[in-house]
Amino acid sequence: MELNPDDMTPVIHRLKRAQGQLAAVTRMIEEGSDCKDVVTQLSAVSKALDRAGFAIIASGMEQCMTSPDKDLDRKELEKLFLTLA
Repeated sequence: MELNPDDMTPVIHRLKRAQGQLAAVTRMIEEGSDCKDVVTQLSAVSKALDRAGFAIIASGMEQCMTSPDKDLDRKELEKLFLTLA
């Protein structure tokens, strides 16, 4: 299964935002920020990554439903989905 670059534009934006958030977490730790603030920001990064992963898998599922003739193994797709759960 190949990802459609047009469908992945929002995912790329989400990942870039998460990358910036992760850099902020690192900076916060280096500067000795409050633990609660660091954990809150780290949680936001984690959720952004999860959502990006789910969007990628949803795109694969959509391709599977609209093009059943493609070689998209259901077990493989299920395994990918479960890695994010």
